Amino acid sequence: MAATPEQPAPAAPRRKAGRHRGEGQWALGHYTPLNGNEQFKKDDDSLNVRTRIETIYSKRGFDSIDPNDLRGRMRWWGLYTQRKPGIDGGKTAVLEPEELDDRYFMLRVRIDGGRLTVAQLRAIGEVSRDYARGTADVTDRQNIQLHWIRIEDVPAIWEKLEAVGLSTTEACGDCPRVIIGSPVAGIAADEIIDGTPAVDEIHDRYIGSKEFSNLPRKFKTAISGSPVQDVVHEINDIAFVGVVHPEHGPGFDLWVGGGLSTNPRLAERLGAWVPLHEVSDVWAGVVGIFRDYGYRRLRTRARLKFLMADWGPAKFRQVLEDEYLKRPLLDGPAPEQPSSRWRDHVGVHEQQDGRRYVGFAPRVGRVDGPTLTKIADLAAAHGSDRLRTTVEQKMLILDVEPGQVDSLVAGLEELGFQVKPSPFRRGTMACTGIEYCKLAIVETKARGASLIDELESRLPEFDEPLTININGCPNACARIQTADIGLKGQLMLDDEGNQVEGYQVHLGGALGLEAGFGRKVRGLKVTSAELPDYVERVLGNFQKEREDDERFATWAARASAESLS
Repeated sequence: MAATPEQPAPAAPRRKAGRHRGEGQWALGHYTPLNGNEQFKKDDDSLNVRTRIETIYSKRGFDSIDPNDLRGRMRWWGLYTQRKPGIDGGKTAVLEPEELDDRYFMLRVRIDGGRLTVAQLRAIGEVSRDYARGTADVTDRQNIQLHWIRIEDVPAIWEKLEAVGLSTTEACGDCPRVIIGSPVAGIAADEIIDGTPAVDEIHDRYIGSKEFSNLPRKFKTAISGSPVQDVVHEINDIAFVGVVHPEHGPGFDLWVGGGLSTNPRLAERLGAWVPLHEVSDVWAGVVGIFRDYGYRRLRTRARLKFLMADWGPAKFRQVLEDEYLKRPLLDGPAPEQPSSRWRDHVGVHEQQDGRRYVGFAPRVGRVDGPTLTKIADLAAAHGSDRLRTTVEQKMLILDVEPGQVDSLVAGLEELGFQVKPSPFRRGTMACTGIEYCKLAIVETKARGASLIDELESRLPEFDEPLTININGCPNACARIQTADIGLKGQLMLDDEGNQVEGYQVHLGGALGLEAGFGRKVRGLKVTSAELPDYVERVLGNFQKEREDDERFATWAARASAESLS
């Protein structure tokens, strides 16, 4: 019926809102980029930016960098712009990226398996000294991060690192990040299986390859054959956990779909046993599923954990076997419970060959270039050419003769490190925080260091395993949800109505034994100034109310809100 002035034409039927273009899954034919990140990755493979860094940006300077390279592709080579000094946390989510960007970079050195030689650690220390104002942080993924990097210096830094076998390739970006591995792989007396060959094969075959250089988002891998379960396998996209099959012997149990941030999820077992020589193929199959079926429409859902949540482990395993491996996987046993409540290898331990490895604790992962060089020299002076980083922001020196241990420990103590640290120094981690990170809202590193000092002074007799993880924003880089005491940075009002830095408190998170996320008590927040008083009070309540050898996480799950406040 034609429209008249008195009777307008009927409106066209409204199209039902929905995901008519899907979730951007390539395997379902949805190749059209649905956001800016997907567009710049389609326009040019991010690995190609290295040539522009070397030939254009390092010669013409910061202002010559294309924005899609600056805030996108350069991450594939370990480079993030760092936070401009003087911008408070209240402006983090308000300012545009170019307003937050400093003209300097954070550079992440990729250290697969946490493995370093003396020459490599010395090279990182020298890069820190010469190009990074002496900065260096050991991360909770076994990398080392440097700050204050100028784009003009990046080619020289790469040359120095690569001369000793290190790189920054795919240290960041929507690609396979560093492969974390047991820091005592191949040497621990109680090891189930050495995962080192698998770490090496994955690295050599796939890192820097364009086969997996455009994933929906980052992809995190963990491989360990240690009964300590020392690679936080529960919160990685993929993890291979050492187990013994009753018929086939030592191998790995396959876990998929873990991750934290604002939507935390523990990985799930696929029930599959993987022999060492098949790990790289199975890994590639899982990454292939993520590349092809992962959700690319929204960045907030572009992690493997969301696909795993929708599919479940049975379907995920079926797709892996049918479409990617073209064969079934063997069923296998679940891992045993971790053999230790501490998973960081701090202390003096015997190796398979009768020598010792010595684990020591930097304070919240913060070191510096000159100190890294001194650690390298100390290791060499005691007959070692192998060092390791851990996922707890700690370091190890391997291959120490028994008669050299006391001298090495004394040398470490002179540098400010402890082989027998308090639970507070041993168990406190912190992310980068507002000092350098553009996403952060509050300070973390200095806050964590001062908290350690306060608690050591106030509670000198406290000797229970305890983790205190401090994060500068909700993204959980420091794993706040899985800590005994997790502190998520936010701005809040103090008693006088002033806006100050503070933390939302998570209590009783855990990995390993009874893995789960921490409890949030309604309205429980604490200012930075009140933090030592709060932690002292809660730990005092724990000591008064615990039953027998009850763990803090178990107590926190049953404690009253009053005891936790």
